[in-house]
Amino acid sequence: MNGYVLAVDQGTTSSRAILFDKLGNIVSMAQYPITQHYPSPGWVEHDPMEILSTELLAMEEVYEKSGLSPTDIAAIGITNQRETTIIWDKATGKPVSNAIVWQCRRTAGICETLKADGLSDTVLQKTGLLIDPYFSGTKIRWILDQDPTLQRRAEQGELLFGNVESWLIWNLTGGAAHVTDYSNASRTMLFDIDKLCWDEELCSILNIPLCMLPTPVPSSMVYGTVSPAVRGLTALAGTPIAGSIGDQPAALFGQGCFQPGQAKNTYGTGCFTLLNIGSQSARSHQGMVTSVGWSLGGKVSYAIEGSAFNAGSAIQWLRDECKIIAAAHECDILAETLSHNDGVYFVPAFTGLGAPYWDTGARGSFFGMTRGTGKAHMCRAVLESIAYEVMDLVTTMEAESGTKLRELRVDGGASVSDFMMQFQADLLDLNVIRPTMVETTAAGAAFMAGLATGVWSGTEELSKLQVTDRIFRPDMAPELRQTLAHNWHTAVELSRQWGRMAK
Repeated sequence: MNGYVLAVDQGTTSSRAILFDKLGNIVSMAQYPITQHYPSPGWVEHDPMEILSTELLAMEEVYEKSGLSPTDIAAIGITNQRETTIIWDKATGKPVSNAIVWQCRRTAGICETLKADGLSDTVLQKTGLLIDPYFSGTKIRWILDQDPTLQRRAEQGELLFGNVESWLIWNLTGGAAHVTDYSNASRTMLFDIDKLCWDEELCSILNIPLCMLPTPVPSSMVYGTVSPAVRGLTALAGTPIAGSIGDQPAALFGQGCFQPGQAKNTYGTGCFTLLNIGSQSARSHQGMVTSVGWSLGGKVSYAIEGSAFNAGSAIQWLRDECKIIAAAHECDILAETLSHNDGVYFVPAFTGLGAPYWDTGARGSFFGMTRGTGKAHMCRAVLESIAYEVMDLVTTMEAESGTKLRELRVDGGASVSDFMMQFQADLLDLNVIRPTMVETTAAGAAFMAGLATGVWSGTEELSKLQVTDRIFRPDMAPELRQTLAHNWHTAVELSRQWGRMAK
């Protein structure tokens, strides 16, 4: 059996492709940045054609660098930034607008109307989600409202909707497959996570035609094959596309959290903490959401999730907008020059606050700054803020589940920060485990595709591929931990007040 799997990892700031061998090792990888568009405060967009073109470039480069023949590659798995919404013309394949990114808050007004109409409990019970601009449903409604012809065209079957994985699969198969896996469908606010189908009532409330929605499918199965017409990928024509899973459940799976009670956090553009809760869904009443983790072998695994909108993006802000650092790792270097935060706190609410607050009006804020505050304080405060966000997610999750986590598995670009991982362990008072191979999101997609095509036999074999790089153990006095948490929560409340009071 050909033992290589190509993972397509389309994220918020870049398009990547990574080729894995049967032992889970990386053979080759490529990455291309994608442009962030901010047309208004709190709005975030991507160009869908740039998403596609950069991903094709990454796939082509990875294949060429590998030195393999096409028959060596058993399958392609796809993982993606979830909730990001694309609508395109079925006949031409051209998007009708830019993609509205998951971070975008432009549909807050639509969400407030839905809440005022008393739909919060209906949405929670059917979808496991809160009513929030984060999710795709209101984004679809907003796009269709921008042109009076779009609603009619959608109703006539001329337009298609998809999150990023649907867009990529549709293009890679030459339009033959318009599908979405359950993990992505469950982030639309239109999907019944228990019945595993689109909910007609919710679609009707938002006036979204069912005919424009992709077919929901399991995370591990053959959806189609690469079309010979795909530019730059003629060598991979006929390769099965056999796995699709949203980026956060992909990381949960890639971390080997196959059993209920296991949890991970991904430090990416945002922070995403997921807890595997097994085959029965649950409903949160403290700001967490429940989604499908994956569907494998006819069985569904659910996850409770908490999301913080801005994490690694705050480090990028220091680098790109503030010019305080030239590279991300310099943030660690400057932070470590201080023995304490000297009372400086930062709340990274650039696009509001996610779980457990769900406050669209909160804004990014520094607190406790003095004339002696410098670059090192700002860097340390930004790194610490990310760990505080995860602290809020984990403590809320523990309170709701009634279970104290024994460990937290971590991944994502910012998890390379030893300073932040140690601070995280100290805040949570539990071990933080970082794997040797931190590309767990891409690995999760590869595993799904490989399981569907026989590269791996099951999760027992995949568990043997997990290797730990370092365990960060807590080493902070309880009194200091309590003081830091108190000051952080004070800073959060002040940033929320600004959102409520500023004009």
